[in-house]
Amino acid sequence: MTTPIADPLELIAAYVGNARWFGGKGRPFALAGRRRLGRVPGSPGPDDAAEGPRAAIDLVTVDYADAVGGTEIYQLPLAFYGEPQEHLAHALVGMWEDEDFGPSHVYDAVHDRYAMAFWLNAFADPRDEGPLRFHRLPGHEFDLESHSTLFSGEQSNSSVAFGEDSLMKVFRKITPGHNPDISVHEVLTRAGSDHVAALYGWLEVEEDEASGSGGGVLQLAMLQQFLRTASDGWDLALTSVRNLFAEADLHADEVGGDFAGESARLGVALAETHASLQEHFPTHTWSTEQVTSLVDGMHRRLDAALDVVPELAEHADRLRATYDHVRRIRDLTVQQIHADLHLGQTLRTVRGWKIVDFEGEPAKPLSERLLPDSRWRDVAGMLRSFDYAPRVVERTVKESEYVGAEQRAFRAAEWAERNRGAFLSAYAGGELTVDQETLLSAYVADKAVYEVVYEARNRPGWVDIPLDAIRRIEKS
Repeated sequence: MTTPIADPLELIAAYVGNARWFGGKGRPFALAGRRRLGRVPGSPGPDDAAEGPRAAIDLVTVDYADAVGGTEIYQLPLAFYGEPQEHLAHALVGMWEDEDFGPSHVYDAVHDRYAMAFWLNAFADPRDEGPLRFHRLPGHEFDLESHSTLFSGEQSNSSVAFGEDSLMKVFRKITPGHNPDISVHEVLTRAGSDHVAALYGWLEVEEDEASGSGGGVLQLAMLQQFLRTASDGWDLALTSVRNLFAEADLHADEVGGDFAGESARLGVALAETHASLQEHFPTHTWSTEQVTSLVDGMHRRLDAALDVVPELAEHADRLRATYDHVRRIRDLTVQQIHADLHLGQTLRTVRGWKIVDFEGEPAKPLSERLLPDSRWRDVAGMLRSFDYAPRVVERTVKESEYVGAEQRAFRAAEWAERNRGAFLSAYAGGELTVDQETLLSAYVADKAVYEVVYEARNRPGWVDIPLDAIRRIEKS
């Protein structure tokens, strides 16, 4: 192979900028640095004779050049070959003279089943050597003959299934500290929770302050149970709505695809998950000052949203009043929660509902995602999701496929009300207290304001979905 002369940083910048998981799309950026965390255990070294790949993990530092600015760190699992690999051409990062492996064709390793085998073997037999630390929980025997398959639909991370045995989530954007997706799954797995995919292990590295990341632990990946036959909760909800729309003379409780039973079972699953989290993580009682801070944060998010979506102005007074009712609450208990819960974060399996992705809201800094909050924030997220599902179907079906627009709108409202009620009743197990209703209403309003901004920026045609929800708050 001819020795490549290209600058690795330039090649990596081009690859990162076009990657699905890169969070800075549309922003001017430059790679300020690259460093190697280490070679994956089991991978041949630079001087070993081998025809397959060498595998290592690099981190790259992204500096943004716009007014917002800032720095982010991204993980690149890399596979190094001495010759080009046509079957990996779509995952080519570039060709360069690597400091460890010499002249190399370099690929994103998550696409390469030969390289991924090194990760799986390292989880199965973790060794206390080298900078990369693979941790394994007891109780699961790995299928080391299984081949890897990369999931193609993800946005912020990369997930790789190993046959039908396990699933590895590779965190692309890396923040120093303990990732709640790992810590929550570890606690719930050890507690025997039926409502999460069991955690099998995780990968991390400990860095000193001179590393450029600020030092401390960097958690890079987690390996967990692969729920191969599971169905996505969001997809199931959409199917239920379509079944309702297809029946001209039936109500939501009369359709064969009625979802209310599943909504109730999901409510029970969330209640039991919250109970486990409350048992195994610290709980706190917020002071008056902390409750005030919660409400002030809602006001700030509304202020920012008004700059993006001026139509919110006519509802601002009612929204602020909904927030301000929370100020009277005393002894507010907070705990570890999911913090980004919606139907897309749930899976229906033959053994019941599973809740996934405890990372928290990706846009928030890790320090904020680690903070406790009220469990009613999770409940509010689910209620908003139950409202979204029928409105999305209502807007995406063809006029000729189902009943007319007015009837679709009526049925969408009927489906949403039925499933919100079934979920909430099952979750609460009885009537809500005044404080619970107050807090839930504020969280629902806060979530709807967030959705208005998101839709205005990403799907303007859908902005009426959360706006309609806010109008209903106005009338309540």
